[in-house]
Amino acid sequence: MSYVPLVSAVLITFVIAALLLYRYGNWFRHHPIVTLSVLVAWYFSFIIIVIIPIDVSSTMYRQCLQEHRSGVHELDIDENMTMISMNSTEECEKPWSLIPERVLPRLWRVVYWTSQSLTWLILPLMQSYTKAGAFTVLGKLKTSLIDNAIYYGSYLLICIILLIYIALRPELELDGPRLKVIAVTASNTWGLFLLVLLLGYGLVEVPRSLWLMSKRGYRLRSLYFKASKLASEKSEAEENMDDVIYVLGELQVQIPDSHPLHVYLMTVLSKLPREEHERMARRRRTGSSSPNTLPSEKALIKVHTELIRALQRKRRTQTQWANLVEEIAWLEEVARNENSLDHVFRIHSDGELGFKPERPWWRSLYTPKIEWYWECAWKCYAFKALAVVFGVWSVFVVWSEVSFFNKEPVLSLFAKFVQLAKENYDYFSMEVISFLTISYLCICAYYTVFKIRILNLYYLAPHHQTDEYSLIFAGMLLCRLTPPLCLNFLGLIHLDSHITKKHGIEETAYTNIMGHMDVISIVSDGFNIYFPMAVLALCLATYYSLGARFLSLLGFQQFMVDDDITTDLVEEGKELVRRGSQTRLELLTNAEPMATDYSSGSRFSGNDPPRNIFDDI
Repeated sequence: MSYVPLVSAVLITFVIAALLLYRYGNWFRHHPIVTLSVLVAWYFSFIIIVIIPIDVSSTMYRQCLQEHRSGVHELDIDENMTMISMNSTEECEKPWSLIPERVLPRLWRVVYWTSQSLTWLILPLMQSYTKAGAFTVLGKLKTSLIDNAIYYGSYLLICIILLIYIALRPELELDGPRLKVIAVTASNTWGLFLLVLLLGYGLVEVPRSLWLMSKRGYRLRSLYFKASKLASEKSEAEENMDDVIYVLGELQVQIPDSHPLHVYLMTVLSKLPREEHERMARRRRTGSSSPNTLPSEKALIKVHTELIRALQRKRRTQTQWANLVEEIAWLEEVARNENSLDHVFRIHSDGELGFKPERPWWRSLYTPKIEWYWECAWKCYAFKALAVVFGVWSVFVVWSEVSFFNKEPVLSLFAKFVQLAKENYDYFSMEVISFLTISYLCICAYYTVFKIRILNLYYLAPHHQTDEYSLIFAGMLLCRLTPPLCLNFLGLIHLDSHITKKHGIEETAYTNIMGHMDVISIVSDGFNIYFPMAVLALCLATYYSLGARFLSLLGFQQFMVDDDITTDLVEEGKELVRRGSQTRLELLTNAEPMATDYSSGSRFSGNDPPRNIFDDI
């Protein structure tokens, strides 16, 4: 037995999670509590993905030992022969990553319940806390609880339904372990229903997007289209910010310095960046107001909340616009270099956007000639090859999802792969297949989330430009979707007895900690039938772009290749990007990063607006 694979996986996973958080978050501006909570959420979610393959190989080894012990026992009884001492461990090769049996259950217990506490209790409250406009801790917590009432209500509703179902079944006893199963089942049911929607879209859209990216000019046209829509949203965000600044200017006139609410007003005003203060000073009215027009504390809280949301929306759209224009600039450089006769990649500082785009950090690692071949010749074929690989993998997943409930014969391809590796004692291949499959399921699920961006409220921006609200949402989503996703994977490879209905098989340590849903047949039976049907139906709907066509009919224009409206929006976006090049330069030079927060900060100088969510208490 060796701890090296497990310890290495745990350490490497921590480094990856920390580097990702460093890339997207801002450790120096974000509150330490937020940074630590998000880091734990991301880290524990990644650990589940990495450790599940080790759990699978260890379970297959224990299953082999059990089968050999059972075979020896039957031989001694049936043939009435002299007892022969046989060591089953000599018949079964040990996995290279085998660890003591007690280790994984302890690890899963800590990881699973910590991540569940984060996703259902800590992170939702923290997320609402970041946007609460109250001026006291108690007021912010009260607002957070109210904001999460529907969210918690959906979870409690599932629990109540399961409790009623068990209460109506006299053969089922309601004890401590079953209550734990109800809690786990409610969480997994919530996650599985969401997982159906995400996988149904991602399994088709991920390989299709890669294939479309291989087409010359497609990516650039899609970004022009996106620029047209984003420009409208950016304009609305700026208008919304102007409205809030106007209201704040009125409040600054109405509330005298001696009034008790003036302290709260200063807390609200401290959220404004310096340039917004200057704008408000220019627009400030000099008239006085009567005492009857004094606002209430409730009105100040409302304005505070509106300011937090307006700042978050404005900074998000500014960051998206800056990143979008930068990507468009690079793709235009690639398009201009495609016609190069000497096959050397050159940067045109006098390009259409009027500035020299930033080059990737790896620019110095290879010559301009190699760069030309990669950007202008090889890259499209690499995308096509990757699209084919992902497309085949998606077909494997959909087929296995549709057929994994069929026990005899085994139709799930991943169950076949794992079983074949077990018969050959090829535990390394078994772990590689498990890791790649889980990783691909995660890619498809999370691609969907950050493609639709949930009404554009959340946005992960690199270079430390992601706000706390989006980071918390990402951590919450990872903790919520990863456990049911892994549960679904164990069903695909027939390692969950509530799926296969087989008795006497070894269970993974992960399943032993989570429990089984067999005690609640209404969930387990319904899941076996409707989950694969829903995934297949959503995949077909995505393949024929039914959702995009429906949204276009409702007025939410989507990027459709052969659509006149899309063509008009592409041309409009191209013109907007060209006209806004100078504005982009000013944003990159003067604008504050998106990662600044919307709360005041006593730890910062008076010249800087406050950053942290806990500092205005």
